[in-house]
Amino acid sequence: MGLFDKKYCSICGEKIGLLGNRKLEDGNLCKDCARKLSPFFSERRHSTVADIQAQLAYREANREKVAAFHPTRTFNCREYLILDEDKRQLIVTNYRNWKDQNPDVIDFGDVTGCDLNVDESRRELYQKNAEGKNVSYEPKRYEYSYNFNMTIAVNNPYFSEIPIRVNDNEIKYRAGVDYHRAEQEAMEIRDLLLGIRADQRRAAEAAAAPKKAVVCPYCGATTTPDEKGCCEYCGAPVD
Repeated sequence: MGLFDKKYCSICGEKIGLLGNRKLEDGNLCKDCARKLSPFFSERRHSTVADIQAQLAYREANREKVAAFHPTRTFNCREYLILDEDKRQLIVTNYRNWKDQNPDVIDFGDVTGCDLNVDESRRELYQKNAEGKNVSYEPKRYEYSYNFNMTIAVNNPYFSEIPIRVNDNEIKYRAGVDYHRAEQEAMEIRDLLLGIRADQRRAAEAAAAPKKAVVCPYCGATTTPDEKGCCEYCGAPVD
């Protein structure tokens, strides 16, 4: 096949424009189908047609979770981190109208970690010399900026990390109000997510722990409580 031969999407079958092809390991992907993939997915070039079909099925099923998602808490970072604490789920999205964008709904139990980095950038400042050229100060002077970048590690078949920048605009002064506000919010988010992870670990350990026999206060039988903490004979709660 020549470089300019017509190509067709291996997913939807539509013809792909000259600059619209996204190459797969064993096929082609049009830009419309690519837009339906998770925004956190980055392994497209190493994916097969079957891989993409499976992800699109997952993304379609995700729409039902989005429809049932009801925010109880929102962090207004550059991206929106939104929690549904009742369903123990979260989403990260760039859009105010997030229900139309099908953001990936992540169960709290799939959060596996959270890393926070404060990235410092510097730019040298210059002055004009007698010839009007930019020259360095003596000693050199710099302008600094800061960004609070967070990475949420998740257990998902199509991506393992969700990046968030806590501050919307670059922060110019380390001793300023904006820096300390972003620092406090970043720490709050990190502690929340690490707390979620710790809660999930404790719940898993409790579920795996062997059940101990107890005497039911209702029927007097010696029983091993079921998964709901109820007597195996009379069904009354004993935990």
